[in-house]
Amino acid sequence: MHPILLDAAGHRRQPVTLPGYHAGRPPRNKGRRYPADPPTIEEIIAVMRTAGGGPDGMRLRALIVVLWRAGLRIGEALALAETDLDARRGAVLVRHGKGDKRREVGMDSWAWEQLEPWQQLRVRFPVGPLFCVIHGPTAGRNWEPASARRQLGRTAAAAGVRRRFAPHQLRHAHAIEMAHERIPLPIIQRQLGHAHLGVTSIYLQGIDNAEIIDAVHARRSPVIPATVGLRTTP
Repeated sequence: MHPILLDAAGHRRQPVTLPGYHAGRPPRNKGRRYPADPPTIEEIIAVMRTAGGGPDGMRLRALIVVLWRAGLRIGEALALAETDLDARRGAVLVRHGKGDKRREVGMDSWAWEQLEPWQQLRVRFPVGPLFCVIHGPTAGRNWEPASARRQLGRTAAAAGVRRRFAPHQLRHAHAIEMAHERIPLPIIQRQLGHAHLGVTSIYLQGIDNAEIIDAVHARRSPVIPATVGLRTTP
């Protein structure tokens, strides 16, 4: 008879959480590519409002702000420590980016204001990651990405968002908004932590087709000399 395994909270562990459970099984999303379909500002704000004013909602709003206004990956955001934030300079230190690369990114004043309520609540929990577990005996420990994604998805559905609302979509929104603000592409590249400009260009494919159509439609008519094509008399 196999022993019953319990997690840190004393709950029985499900087989899916055991090491090796997924060995040899292809992931359900293998081979699928999701289009760059970032949410609008209105949709993001609606999700933030729907999150509510309790501790769970404050934590989720803070996470949305870091993903959206600093353009972090979900793993980078959940790995942040409280000391990685420098509101005076408007800087966020990413210690473990993709490829374990370290970088420092910027975040705007509005985002820091939105982050402050969670920062004030965070000091009530044990020292640890910025985004931590807030319930039960594991309070203060790392908030798992799967749990964060579930809460984000549920809240987006409750807010009436009718599109895929994943952490990476907020990162795409960050890139596109900076492009609209005419921030140079190399700065966007460094902000996102991309090794190549080509990857950054892919992020900007989410620009609305209507913008492309309007920009091209508004081009000036070709101007040519009036005499072009006229035959001259010998």
